[in-house]
Amino acid sequence: MNKNAKIYIAGHNGMVGSAVKRNLEAKGFTNIVTRSSSELNLIDGVAVANFFAAEKPEFVVLAAAKVGGIVANNTYRAQFIYENLMIQNHVIHQSYLNGVKKLLFLGSSCIYPRNATQPMREDELLTGVLESTNEPYAIAKIAGIKMCEAYHAQYGCNFISIMPTNLYGQNDNYDLEKSHVLPALIRKMVLGKCLMDNDIDGLRADLNKLPIEGVDGSFALETIMLMLEKYGITTVDDKVSITLWGTGSPMREFLHVDDMADSSVFLLLNYDAPDTLPSHVNAGCGEDLSIKDLSEIVRKTVDYKGEIVWDTSKPDGTPRKLLDVSKLKSLGWSPSVSIQEGIRRVVETY
Repeated sequence: MNKNAKIYIAGHNGMVGSAVKRNLEAKGFTNIVTRSSSELNLIDGVAVANFFAAEKPEFVVLAAAKVGGIVANNTYRAQFIYENLMIQNHVIHQSYLNGVKKLLFLGSSCIYPRNATQPMREDELLTGVLESTNEPYAIAKIAGIKMCEAYHAQYGCNFISIMPTNLYGQNDNYDLEKSHVLPALIRKMVLGKCLMDNDIDGLRADLNKLPIEGVDGSFALETIMLMLEKYGITTVDDKVSITLWGTGSPMREFLHVDDMADSSVFLLLNYDAPDTLPSHVNAGCGEDLSIKDLSEIVRKTVDYKGEIVWDTSKPDGTPRKLLDVSKLKSLGWSPSVSIQEGIRRVVETY
């Protein structure tokens, strides 16, 4: 890849897309094309076709997607399958029509069956029933993988896919309704610590940066407290507690987004679409921990000393999600950021 090759990053403002952009720039790539969602609606097929015809990118990183945690996935099921399918269909097809040299499609580890053998190898795909809470999103991502494979088989397109584990890091989503587990944990404990320290200014500053259902720091303290209580952040008789979903027993693997970006760029530079299936590559650290253990790392890092309550009436989701990353490792890539160091960086930034 020439350092001046034209690279289009779809979703460059998102957590993964922005990390890929930083990684490419750090490696000296200078001709990166971006469009915000307000500039280019990837659900609009005509707009996408016009963009590709005008820009003619040589390489494409498809990081744009509608994403969210277990609540969002389970609530906005139609939006998750429709929007993700449309984004993928338009970008992948236009990449073919406009002679893109290589496309990298970013998926998710939720593509694997709920009860897949652990750790999950690439060939576990389509061997069982999916986790019901995120099935629409998973089906869309599976379709993206299969599109890349089909376009390679029929047209010889060098379209590849990477399937990351749970990601976290810079530019994560801290919306308590729609965020994934780790950013939700961090924000809840930061807000809980503000309550413990009677740091009302800190509480208001947090809400000014990211209002909760429209409630920002300018609202009356009583209104703010009611909103926090709705999301399980409460104080009773000077005792602060935060409520988390499920039992805390599910096992999850986490990869810092800077490592994810580095593995993505590594594949873009070193991995071509194979004729044998499965073609996609898992990306993770190869180690997992329980949500309860994760919460204790966050608690220690944030210095939250309040109570943690587990709401066992809420779903746990998939019991375990650990990727087999031997394929990526055999290609010559390994992660560099530990979960403890990664959380420290995130909390410090937050």
